[in-house]
Amino acid sequence: MAVIAVNKENFKAEVLQSDKPVLVDFWATWCGPCKMMAPVVESIAEEHPELKVCKVDIDENMELAQQFQVMSIPTLAAFKGGQMTGKTVGYQAKENVLKLFA
Repeated sequence: MAVIAVNKENFKAEVLQSDKPVLVDFWATWCGPCKMMAPVVESIAEEHPELKVCKVDIDENMELAQQFQVMSIPTLAAFKGGQMTGKTVGYQAKENVLKLFA
């Protein structure tokens, strides 16, 4: 499944109202570690159809970054049933990201 770009207009529908667990990657175009994290996020999207994978550009969606207390990027957040259930900051190996859903 492809990674879905989300913003304040579609965040509620794509993330909070999703019937699947959701991984949200809070990132920015200028962020080096975010660029390193991108292939990991994309491989999770391809290899785990049971998850929905979304990306939020924090420069274009500062309200969402503030709402979910994103202080550093990349921040990866897990959502289940409309609630954030876990969060990691900085570059993470795929297995560490998947542990958010264990």
